[in-house]
Amino acid sequence: MTNPVPVNADGSTAYNLSAGQPFPLGATVDDGGVNFALFSAHATGVELCLFNARGEVEIQRIALTEQTQQIWHLYVHGLSTGQLYGYRVYGPYEPQLGHRFNPHKLLLDPYARQLVGRYHHHIANFGYEIDNPNEDLSFSTLDNADFVPKCKVVDTRPLLDAAKAHTIRPLASKREPLPLEQCIIYEMHLKGFTALHPEIDAPLRGTFAGLASNAAIDYLVNLGVNCVELLPVQAFFSEPFLLEKQLSNYWGYNSIGFFAPEPSYLSGEDIGEFRNMVDALHGAGIEVILDVVYNHSAEGSRLGPTFSFRGIDNLSYYRLHPNDKRFYINDTGCGNTLNLNHPRMLQLVLDSLRYWVEVMGVDGFRFDLAACLGREAYGFDPGSGFFDALLQDPVLCRVKLIAEPWDIGPGGYQLGNFPVAFSEWNDRYRDTMRRFWRGDHAMLPEFARRFHGSGDFFEHSGRPPAASINFLTSHDGFTLKDLVSYCERHNWANGEENRDGHHENFSHHYGVEGDTDDANILALRARQQRNLLTTLFLSQGVPMLLSGDETGRTQGGNNNAYCQDNPLNWFDWSADGMDSSLLSFTSQLIALRKRFPLLCSKRFIHEQLVANAFDWSSESSSTQAASSVSTPSGARLDWFSRQGEPMSKSLWSESMGRSLCVVLSGNLTATQSQTQGDSLQALLLMVNADEHPLAFTLPIFDGLGPWQCLLHTQTDPQFLTPTEPLDAQSSPTRYLLQDRSLMLFHADFIRN
Repeated sequence: MTNPVPVNADGSTAYNLSAGQPFPLGATVDDGGVNFALFSAHATGVELCLFNARGEVEIQRIALTEQTQQIWHLYVHGLSTGQLYGYRVYGPYEPQLGHRFNPHKLLLDPYARQLVGRYHHHIANFGYEIDNPNEDLSFSTLDNADFVPKCKVVDTRPLLDAAKAHTIRPLASKREPLPLEQCIIYEMHLKGFTALHPEIDAPLRGTFAGLASNAAIDYLVNLGVNCVELLPVQAFFSEPFLLEKQLSNYWGYNSIGFFAPEPSYLSGEDIGEFRNMVDALHGAGIEVILDVVYNHSAEGSRLGPTFSFRGIDNLSYYRLHPNDKRFYINDTGCGNTLNLNHPRMLQLVLDSLRYWVEVMGVDGFRFDLAACLGREAYGFDPGSGFFDALLQDPVLCRVKLIAEPWDIGPGGYQLGNFPVAFSEWNDRYRDTMRRFWRGDHAMLPEFARRFHGSGDFFEHSGRPPAASINFLTSHDGFTLKDLVSYCERHNWANGEENRDGHHENFSHHYGVEGDTDDANILALRARQQRNLLTTLFLSQGVPMLLSGDETGRTQGGNNNAYCQDNPLNWFDWSADGMDSSLLSFTSQLIALRKRFPLLCSKRFIHEQLVANAFDWSSESSSTQAASSVSTPSGARLDWFSRQGEPMSKSLWSESMGRSLCVVLSGNLTATQSQTQGDSLQALLLMVNADEHPLAFTLPIFDGLGPWQCLLHTQTDPQFLTPTEPLDAQSSPTRYLLQDRSLMLFHADFIRN
């Protein structure tokens, strides 16, 4: 017979309490109870609020009376895993001075490992009286506990112990990290990818377990991608203005819990589901990168709700205007900017990142609006406190780090200026390739720079081609199919009168806006999709493919579908929604990139061939000899006109030029760890972005065997694919290439 649990006079449990410890922050379980630690530099009081198992009734409040280094802490003996809780924090409500304490608001623990329950939009969530003419200078006494999720005490020791002991799928956990230059990134919305998948059990669709299913993983493996980049999966809330329009923040760039998986993506109540998903992907040879949002929170502007940071210590957690701390610095465009210059906010972000690596097993991060993370008081600094702390961390310095290199603040565009350990989303690549294939004038030099790996942005600081994350489309903007089907955005469903989203997309519809039955237009659109994809996978740098582009997914011309949690955004697995021909072509491209590792060279390639004289012994015949020391032995990159002539300054400067040939030669199939051998080969890419068919003369090289066609994008039957090898070293060989199409050839060098 067990002893009854003692209760207080009011019926609440009489827990034994002690001071506890200030570290680690958050709720930490051990065999005797739970330690709670919360940072607030300016609070006058903190209460721990305990809730029943359903989170509907606040059953007890316990004051935290101990402080150490501005951290309030308490140990509750006998409390255990599964307990739901929140905080009420007392202090001044003086917005002009940066203080917005309101104990009527139940606050989420910034270190909560799990959130339970739904967020409901209600005026009680605001710290001020929402209809008061004084706006946020007023004070709300409404209690919001019924309208927000509760934090859940989670014991993460089993997950951490399993990770350290390699007991979770041991074969997966023993894998070597994939070199970034070999990655083929697949940007994916976790819910949208499986929400309609017919082979996944309905309760698992749109969840971490759904992505871990055999059906989902088999598709990724067959496609050939080896790295998924998940749109935000940390807990997030939808903005009030969206909820009022009965929409939601589908993309998830409105985080509120930096340690908690998004509750709606869990099929059950165990956060280990996320770790199991990561492990299942690892077992299939697929790495996981998380898109993370540490630049702002879901609390929005001064007129936004109070969920966590604002009510715990607004002055510490956010960047405020120095002359009037009522207002938030808004370098994010989302109403607020988190203050990474404060040591506790910086610690929170680093602790969060480390948690997702060490406990949850992810392989890296893509940082949303990363220029914000490098902002000091005087502006962006690649040597900022955040970057310095991140890069010296013994765990985080080893994972993949990708920056979205801009924000909307002063001097916010920072492409090429991040620390050497970072790669960056390259929007210059995106825009150049779109404009080139659209047929814009004077694009040849820019096309070559982007195709070559954007060394003009990255090489000056000693960074490799993998510093450039090349992409044609992403979650933000048109899909690939819409890029060749629309000239204008069609965002009416977003409820903003089509004013939101990018105005300039460098897109074209080729005769008809949107859907059409015109066979010629459809054939041209199909060619353009293949042209763009081929360029992406043959370029130096790291390719990123938007989920669904390989199957012709459309958003009906919506280029800002962030609030559309419906089939408009979900992956269409039906036969009507699946362009099987494009899917097969994309898979072929990925296989080619893997077949020829030199397409993802570890270093920039600068040597150029001398036409008709391939020198087997020369260390360099480079026109840029000063850079040749960083080039892999034997690797060469050459540019030719369609007449087969080496490109000259006058040819590069032709404003009407829309055609080009590029030859990549060397030991194409050798991995980075292999030494140069005798297996020298060449790839020839002929591109015609002109509106008319053009005749190409193949470049001639001594010692080069016949050219074999590997793929092409032509759709007109009159432009037949050569079935016989084309001569590469005798008389000039001409080939007529269809308008807006390309061809890829392969040949071996033969020693005499």
